[in-house]
Amino acid sequence: MCGIAGIVAGPDRTVDAGELARLSAAVAHRGPDDQGACAWTADGGIAAAPDCAALSSGARVGLAHRRLSIIDTGPGGHQPMVTPDGRHVLITNGEIYNYLELRRELEAEGAVFRTQSDTEVLLIALTRWGVARTLPRLTGMFAFAFVDTTARTLTLGRDPFGIKPLVWSLRGGDLAFASEPGALLELTGLSRTVDPQALYDYLRFGLTDQGTGSLFREIYHLPPASFATIDLNRVAAPVPETYWRPRTEQTSDLSFDEAAAELGRLFRRSVGLHLRADVPVGAALSGGIDSAAVVCAMREIEGDNLDLHTFSFVAPGSRHDEERWADIAGQAARATMHKTTSDGAALAGGLDDLIRTQGEPFGSTSIFAQNRVYALVRSQEIKVTLDGQGADEILAGYVPFLAARLASMLRRGNALSALRLLNASRGQAGPAGMLARAARFILPGGMQGAARRLIGQDLVPDWMNGGWLAANGVNTRAPQQPRGGRVLMSELAESLSSRVLPALLRYQDRNSMSYAVESRVPFLNKEIVDFVYSLPEQFLVSDGGETKSVFRAAMRGLVPDAILNRRDKIGFITPQDQWLRDAGGWLETMIDSNAARDVPAIDHTVLSRQVTKLIANGGAMPQHVWRAANLIRWAEINQVSFTA
Repeated sequence: MCGIAGIVAGPDRTVDAGELARLSAAVAHRGPDDQGACAWTADGGIAAAPDCAALSSGARVGLAHRRLSIIDTGPGGHQPMVTPDGRHVLITNGEIYNYLELRRELEAEGAVFRTQSDTEVLLIALTRWGVARTLPRLTGMFAFAFVDTTARTLTLGRDPFGIKPLVWSLRGGDLAFASEPGALLELTGLSRTVDPQALYDYLRFGLTDQGTGSLFREIYHLPPASFATIDLNRVAAPVPETYWRPRTEQTSDLSFDEAAAELGRLFRRSVGLHLRADVPVGAALSGGIDSAAVVCAMREIEGDNLDLHTFSFVAPGSRHDEERWADIAGQAARATMHKTTSDGAALAGGLDDLIRTQGEPFGSTSIFAQNRVYALVRSQEIKVTLDGQGADEILAGYVPFLAARLASMLRRGNALSALRLLNASRGQAGPAGMLARAARFILPGGMQGAARRLIGQDLVPDWMNGGWLAANGVNTRAPQQPRGGRVLMSELAESLSSRVLPALLRYQDRNSMSYAVESRVPFLNKEIVDFVYSLPEQFLVSDGGETKSVFRAAMRGLVPDAILNRRDKIGFITPQDQWLRDAGGWLETMIDSNAARDVPAIDHTVLSRQVTKLIANGGAMPQHVWRAANLIRWAEINQVSFTA
């Protein structure tokens, strides 16, 4: 786990070592253990340097690396890593969990290794097998830059789920890339203009990190499960090639019990791979099924040899507090448990730092609570944690996935089954609300706006400036669109790859790396996803409304029944309303600021009136209030422009 950055100069241009040094410094928190740099010149080849300041002049390519040492923690894992013949060079961020198996394959082909590092395995695999053949064989989380000096190409690559970030921008004929957008903002002359569509998607629906775009018009993501090769003779925008995508067709004919047994095997295998490290490994524990399964599997696999530490956020007095469930899981796994909490004053005092850490706005104050968990991890000198992230998008853990299952039933004309599901899910969502959610997958796109207005969920609510949105070509669309066939599986695949999970992974990556902690996510494994998505939909959401049904069955005997029998899906929720009211006037100050008036997508008069009423009268704080306040402060801190 590390921070990477690079600049590829356009024809007749050279890399500015000072600029590369600023990019490197901006990702230094991601890798405090070591640093390195290298430059490529057309005549002089690859020249390594201890840091960017020592780079040779006249380079066409400059690479910088900041290292968090996890595997082969000595000099063997130093990057940039260059092949002995000087032809290839690699910088990478992340881990290749199946590196031992790949190493044995490469050794059987005659490869000779000089280190014990997974980075060297990736480097030799890329040189021997090529990028297109190597990437589908990797189990891991990674983002890398790989230079072939003979072919004069640079290839950028990213893991199948986008666990590790990679952003890029073109500026003045040069291509720059880095692990975080904040690094690219160090480039002289790079525009800080917002993208209007991304602004709308965030403010209205809380959506970020979708596809290739970002909230900055000129900063882009390399998509998950893709790579892009750049010709160093004529530098241009990366054109991604996809090497894997989840398939949603039912191809399995296993019985429910057979599927549960196979899923249990795949999950345990993934957790075992994710335990590979040369430093202590702990776990984030919320008390839900997913994190409980991870910690219990860790104990089963490692036995008494594992000094297992878990880290939890608790909210005493809140109806969303899951401390008792975390205690059940932690005790079952015989873990040493660590807990943290927070309040409105801490939120107000820490928000500016968190906004800088995240780089872009975030959907709720749960991200602040997550940040506190990783601060606790770091205080205990743990460098790696396992986490249950991604399980909900694979196994259908959220209430909207119940609605997608309902839509599947309705599309197939299974009215009686749909009625049973509605009745069974009363405890998680009212029948009217569930039907309204299901309708979003069935109604034609042109009817979505009218349908939302009927239930008070207008696509352009009164607190938004519809005129500005229209003038800037914003498509005021709903995120859920009509689907045919297996609605649930299609919705899961989209949530996994482009709508929900990418943002959650960004939150987790920025929070963990701000404390130099490597957060691993064993559910995000191609084998698991391909298997689960091949199953009948009722294996995930039963006709009786049980979510994650096949996974619950797979974990019987490993995870305490009290947790597996839970039907009260909570998620990682903080007492946000109370925190905002206890934040010493932070919310009111933010909404009433000049910075708020500078955000043209917001109707400031309406929003200000809403917030004043909410503060005076109490009651639930609408989510858009938090999103607006968060965006306002983000724009102010980053000197964002709203005009092209």
